[in-house]
Amino acid sequence: MSNIMKRSVPTLAAIAVVLFLSVAGGSAHGQQPYQVLDQWKIGGSGSWDYLEFDPAAKVLYVTHRTSVAVIDTTSGKVVATLSDLKNAHGIALDTAGDFGYISDGLSNDVMVFDRHTYKPVTTVATGTNPDGITFDPVTHTVWVFNGKSSDATVIDAATNKVVATIPLPGKPEFPIADGHGSVYDNLEDKGSIVRLDVQSRKVTSVWKIAGCDAPTGMAIDKPGRRLFSVCDNNKMAAVNADTGALLGLATIGDSPDAARYSQQFRLAFSSNGGGTLTVVDTADGYKVVQNLETPKGAATLAYDEATDRIFLSVADYGPAPASTAKVRHPTAPMVPDSFHVIIVGRK
Repeated sequence: MSNIMKRSVPTLAAIAVVLFLSVAGGSAHGQQPYQVLDQWKIGGSGSWDYLEFDPAAKVLYVTHRTSVAVIDTTSGKVVATLSDLKNAHGIALDTAGDFGYISDGLSNDVMVFDRHTYKPVTTVATGTNPDGITFDPVTHTVWVFNGKSSDATVIDAATNKVVATIPLPGKPEFPIADGHGSVYDNLEDKGSIVRLDVQSRKVTSVWKIAGCDAPTGMAIDKPGRRLFSVCDNNKMAAVNADTGALLGLATIGDSPDAARYSQQFRLAFSSNGGGTLTVVDTADGYKVVQNLETPKGAATLAYDEATDRIFLSVADYGPAPASTAKVRHPTAPMVPDSFHVIIVGRK
């Protein structure tokens, strides 16, 4: 960096162009930085957690406490709402395009719904506080990771019956299926990644992530066999998906909670509740190429690979009340009916 700083302004400009071209595989589109393009109002009140994008149907599922909003991403309009949930956390989608699965943390179950009608089909009991959830295309099973009972519930998608409960050596967070026989999950309290075999339904590896505290969100580069875990100490860890070896660490924003990966542009994204979206170039040394300012609380995201669009959910907050002897750091109140989705992309 010190050598670059000594160069002339025209040379710096040329270097910047080269860097953006390398990130985007040489496309003109990739020369532009990410920016906030739009926002879609959802309204209502309550907390939120994960989002999930369906590339075939072009709809976005957004958890919102007791409901999940379904948004048509071509229009930005809410086309359906799945209700009667107590605390929705994550959404998983089957590969056939027929059914979806919502983990409900307070009900200790998963809601199965029809993706054509957006109507509930059934509920399946899980462990305590189901949170992260993913669909395995090899065995056609749903893997639900239960935060308080520290185990994974495996559901047969054909019957909606539980076929296994797998004890885990720590508190699970966000999971990913690689489509080749493994499911991975961050163990938040252990600073580790657990790998499970989808056929035997057993833990096969537990990898400590050096330099990573309390990992939460995870993304995967399937062809490159790399996992990207975002960590509470403002780090993104790149890990070999076959050996668990640490490949690199990138410094990201404060309070990260989710990650996604762009195969086309070889970029990893981290949504940070502290108020940034970090973009990491994974093609050349895991370098941070952008920290986009976002509203505080926008800690989870979904990604549309085809349009290179990132979706974040958040609400507006009013001023925090004055501190008192009993409450020294009171929480700022959410502005009523302000819940919305932010769309980030490149022009």
